[in-house]
Amino acid sequence: MFHSMKSGIKKAVTLATVLMTTLTAGHVFAKDSINFGIIATDAQQNLRSRWEPLLDDLGKALGMPVNAYFAPDYAGIIQAQRFGKVDFAYYGNKAAMEAVDRANAEAFVRYIDEDGLQGYYSLLIVNAENDNINTLEDVLEQHKTLKLGNGDPNSTSGFLVPNFEAFANNGISANDFHRNVTASHGANVMAVANNQVDVATNHTMSLIRIEDQNPELFSKLKVVWQSDLIPSDVITYRKDLDEGLKQKARDFFVSYGEQPEQLKNLNQLAWSGFAATDNNQLLPIRQMEAFKKLVEAENNSNLSEKVRADRMAQYQAEIDQLQTEIDALKG
Repeated sequence: MFHSMKSGIKKAVTLATVLMTTLTAGHVFAKDSINFGIIATDAQQNLRSRWEPLLDDLGKALGMPVNAYFAPDYAGIIQAQRFGKVDFAYYGNKAAMEAVDRANAEAFVRYIDEDGLQGYYSLLIVNAENDNINTLEDVLEQHKTLKLGNGDPNSTSGFLVPNFEAFANNGISANDFHRNVTASHGANVMAVANNQVDVATNHTMSLIRIEDQNPELFSKLKVVWQSDLIPSDVITYRKDLDEGLKQKARDFFVSYGEQPEQLKNLNQLAWSGFAATDNNQLLPIRQMEAFKKLVEAENNSNLSEKVRADRMAQYQAEIDQLQTEIDALKG
């Protein structure tokens, strides 16, 4: 009996080992629930109420519960996705780029806003009563005396785009301001409204929501710069999820919003639907990041001439290669 029992245990262990090896070798992991990563740009209870109807419907489509996983910044979501604590995640383009590179993520859809746009704009905002700052030129001229409310370093609209388009393209960096503080979109709005910073980064989706929900707060804000159109934020999944599960997710999102109740759920997020996309959407963002590094190298007085030249050549080659890839997609 002892021998039989020991043999049974050995067979069970062997079977479990074979099963685990098979799953690991194929990089496919069985799931009985999904964690969906969302950055906490607003009070968590507000975000939860806006996201839950969509996530509940996604759970029905996937045949398993989908749980919201909140983190205070993009780095927290990226790390969670990297270590398998998050399966799906919602990112701005810059954070999605980091997640693709570091967390085995893959972009598969982007949102469509209520006006049908598959994009949004980065902004610089100031207090509405500030008559000294009305344009980007005013910000550039006065920047050495201004306190800047910058965004999360992994935020596309709060950091990468304004720091590239508004600042780097005009020969300055956020560090050139009198003071430079980092905060979320919501915190930067409040800081501008309460005159705690002179100018801050933000984006159109944030201000649309504020105008709708808090007109008094919105009246305290003034936009002084708007970027070029940024491709919409994306939803990603881990590459090692089951292919059938990923296909169900793609099918769900690209058709979501066709029913009135679905559209009502999306309207809570200021969206009207989703469009298919892939990691190629991130190529212009990669190019922007490379250009930012080139400008930083050019302006870094601590580098020797050779090191500076080598780094600039490296980043320029990266920019050129990315442009080749972008042109190929257009052609």
